[in-house]
Amino acid sequence: MPSPYRWVIVGLGGLMGCVAIGAMFSLAVLLGPISAATGWSRAAISSAMTLDFLVMGFAGFAWGAASDRLGTRVVVLTGAIILGAGLWLASRATSPLMFQLGFGVFVGVACGAFIAPMIAAVTAWFDTQRALAVSLVSAGMGMAPMTMSPFAAWLVSHYDWRTALAVLGCLAWVFLIPAALLVRQPPRTDHATAAAAMDAGRPVPRVKAALLSVPFIVLGMTFFLCCAAHSGPLFHFVSYAITCGVPMMAAVSIYSVEGLAGLGGRLLLGVAADRLGVKPVLIGGLFVQSLAIQGYMLASRQSEFYLLGIVFGTAYSGVMPLYAVLAREYFDQRIMGTVFGAAIMLSSVGMALGPVAGGWIFDTYHDYRWLYLSSTAIALAATAVAFTFPPLPRAQPKAVAT
Repeated sequence: MPSPYRWVIVGLGGLMGCVAIGAMFSLAVLLGPISAATGWSRAAISSAMTLDFLVMGFAGFAWGAASDRLGTRVVVLTGAIILGAGLWLASRATSPLMFQLGFGVFVGVACGAFIAPMIAAVTAWFDTQRALAVSLVSAGMGMAPMTMSPFAAWLVSHYDWRTALAVLGCLAWVFLIPAALLVRQPPRTDHATAAAAMDAGRPVPRVKAALLSVPFIVLGMTFFLCCAAHSGPLFHFVSYAITCGVPMMAAVSIYSVEGLAGLGGRLLLGVAADRLGVKPVLIGGLFVQSLAIQGYMLASRQSEFYLLGIVFGTAYSGVMPLYAVLAREYFDQRIMGTVFGAAIMLSSVGMALGPVAGGWIFDTYHDYRWLYLSSTAIALAATAVAFTFPPLPRAQPKAVAT
């Protein structure tokens, strides 16, 4: 009988993702106040988020290997300590370089310790309802815009950006250190023992061949372009909405609505993919994402921003779990971590482009329109690349582990 503690692991994964990703994305709320208080350019400040995504993508590989050797608890506990330290260091920064070190490097390294290791831990606990469990962990991460972002906005409205970051760092320690200590390895079951014996009788697929295959190239390119398209509009949305005359707290609330819509989007597109197929649903979601990004350029009223926030949040969040589903459809479970880790690294590079590009565009043109135009074009390119996915393999018991 499955252990009920597996749902505790799911809750811990969602909590850790919410706090860690929320702390990282708090920079979207703090961008304007930091620039106004320090005189630093938005490009310099935004580059910290670019570093976050780059460092997080590469660090994820190292943390994943460490969790295999040392266990998940040690990895997430170390990540929790580093996250709080990075936020505190950023709050003490006296130059853009020091800020980029604290917020860009330390926070990026720390966030990489939570996503892949905790998702891997959850999949180890579940023989059934595995997709639901992973989706719930992902949904926990999606709670960040509805919780951490409004809290960061409240802090910076009542105090200053340095106090806000210092409080977020302490909050990370208070929530994540106890949560990390509750993480356990799954109990050994007869099913797990039998599965391991069955896998041992088959050769492990070659990782190099998988990473050079057409399915992975298409998967990686689509994932990269998708994230490159929405990262800029997502990160700079609060600042963009304010330039359009939307009050700060209203802009943050719209940002939170995007996150809430994203929770529904993950469920909606996941159910649709089970019924209609992963590829058509992914293509449809990517196309809707491109329309929503373009729509922000045409919005002028607050109600229009809320409507677009719902559509954009549903689309960009809804497609994200589909990449893992596609990876599992094309590749053997025994190399799933490596293959999907490589895909996540490519997506992290895509996510890294938007913040710094948007900051440079605003500093150069004092307008965000070119950001939204270029993001629309990239989103349409992602849609076009997704059409080139080869047919999904059908039942292949000898080639694909089940």
